[in-house]
Amino acid sequence: MPSLTRRDWILTASTAVAGAAAAPLRAQPPSPAAISNPRRYLHYDVFTETPHAGNQLAVFMEPQGLATEAMASMTREMNYSECTFVLPAEAAATDYRLRIFGRAGNEMPFAGHPVIGSTFALADDGLIKAGRAQVVWGLGLGPTPVALEWASGKLRFAWMTQQKPVFGATVPTDAALASAIGVTPDALVTDVPVQEVNCGSAFYYVPLKTREAVDGVQMNGRELEALFKTAGVTRRGLFVFTTAQGPDGATVYSRMVGATGFEDPATGSASGPLGCYLVRHGLVPAAKADAIVSAQGVKMGRPSRIHIRVAVTGSDITSVQVGGTSVLVGDGRLRSA
Repeated sequence: MPSLTRRDWILTASTAVAGAAAAPLRAQPPSPAAISNPRRYLHYDVFTETPHAGNQLAVFMEPQGLATEAMASMTREMNYSECTFVLPAEAAATDYRLRIFGRAGNEMPFAGHPVIGSTFALADDGLIKAGRAQVVWGLGLGPTPVALEWASGKLRFAWMTQQKPVFGATVPTDAALASAIGVTPDALVTDVPVQEVNCGSAFYYVPLKTREAVDGVQMNGRELEALFKTAGVTRRGLFVFTTAQGPDGATVYSRMVGATGFEDPATGSASGPLGCYLVRHGLVPAAKADAIVSAQGVKMGRPSRIHIRVAVTGSDITSVQVGGTSVLVGDGRLRSA
């Protein structure tokens, strides 16, 4: 065989490199047996129909036998705001037990987007038959009904019932509040109070005049601590919003920003109380209380649309529902601790 010239060697090597570049690397996925104690989960984006928007959620569909600490550890590993674990019913008049854990590994008695997303997981997995009108979750705070709407055999929308509102303490609407949330005093709406409302979870509601003001909010943890201490009330999360209208047609434009800067793209547990606050203080008339839409997560690039229905009889709020849709964006297996 004749020896290769330098030119032939270069051409041969170049062809081999080009061929290797053209052939993509195809790693074989690990088999289930290769992962110790695998637990299947479904990954949803909640309060949106668009992938990579809304609020992320991992729903573990087969968590039987897991200890509480294992569920907490798996939630920390996923690093979503919450993860849920679907278990057989434990209480009468419920269909399933749902355990909800936060990013820090804390178990939560109630949360909004985990309930909505987990409902879609049951439907997509065939555990809820198409056309069924309702599923009842057993949560830490008790039975929680979710009304179901279907289209062409697929779950289209889910309405979670929240507790009737408890209206609590107020904090002064003044320069100290403006400074604590990083806005100028003239951005505050001063003819309605900043008030705590609880429909299973308690939040303080802060109305602002413009969407630009809502987008400009930056919480100052030290000033917030001083604000609540001076007011003599228990510290809660501050939910900021405006009723200023925009091209999205939403009733309110909102943000939930923590004192550490963490922002939640969709806060279902805060949305029921938000609707009650809007109705109680006349920001939404009772005639339109069953069609409130909150646009949240826009500033952070994960837009969400949260629907709120508040039923009013006379001056009393008789029921509160928070609804939305979810989109499945992934699935996988996670090793349990």
